Amino acid sequence: MNNKESLDRVIASVNTVIKGKEDVVIKVLAAMIAGGHILMEDIPGVGKTTLAMAFAKSMGMDYKRVQFTPDVLPSDILGFSMYNSQSKEFEYRPGTVFCNLFLADEINRTSPKTQSALLEVMEEGTATVDGVTRRLPDPFVVIATENPYGSSGTQMLPESQLDRFMVCLSMGYPDHDDAVSILKGNASEPLSKLNECLSVEDLIALRNSVKDMYVKDDIYEYIVSLVEETRKNEIFSFGASPRGTIACLKMAKAMAIIDGRDYVTAVDVQSVLGAVLGHRVKLSQKSRAKGIDTAKAMDELIKAVKPPRS
Repeated sequence: MNNKESLDRVIASVNTVIKGKEDVVIKVLAAMIAGGHILMEDIPGVGKTTLAMAFAKSMGMDYKRVQFTPDVLPSDILGFSMYNSQSKEFEYRPGTVFCNLFLADEINRTSPKTQSALLEVMEEGTATVDGVTRRLPDPFVVIATENPYGSSGTQMLPESQLDRFMVCLSMGYPDHDDAVSILKGNASEPLSKLNECLSVEDLIALRNSVKDMYVKDDIYEYIVSLVEETRKNEIFSFGASPRGTIACLKMAKAMAIIDGRDYVTAVDVQSVLGAVLGHRVKLSQKSRAKGIDTAKAMDELIKAVKPPRS
């Protein structure tokens, strides 16, 4: 079975549980292939946790979940050392972060200190406790969920942490027909019926293929031009970082792989632009006064930069 067939099976498997959100499912899968982390910003109850569990089952990943609350400590995430009275030594007890897929549920309800404990984990793939650095399993993916800012008990994530997420996605409410399908399938526990469609080893191989994929120079130029436009266009008051440029390239490569291609097009770049840059930019007061939201700003950004010829 080739890569495209395997990835199509993963998408189909997750779609049996998550109804009517194929675009979100594809972008989450692309972020996993690209080696990035995913932030799901949405209201409670639309299936963010179910989405993470569906991917874990469909890809044979070791999965752990932490419900973030104000009293969750960094040691709950990273682990801690405990004194063993028999051996007369301190022994390390691994935290919940030692897994393939870590779900940080409602990350913006916990303290900044606990949020910052995830920074090294997400960027380096390691956890440092008592001066000892330990490598996390490979692959390692964080799917974090957050309630919209302003919800009870929430606080904004700092820009430094937002930038660690390769994509920020929102599922939104299902339409009427999908809501009916969810209601019909809820009683049969659809998660229990999911089977592994892609192994962890296959995912590692796909990540290596992302690194090795050839990209034409005009695609590099196009991505950089798009990101530079966020820094000088009056729609934005705060532009995207160089990390956003790299994330855009990796996501575009992953989208090409999902589509069964070994080359990147301008359409690949455009399809991921909102998910990659939306949480990395800030709209100007003038834009907000005109009623321009992030999605509209991304459309204007695409119009402002001429794409390369295919």
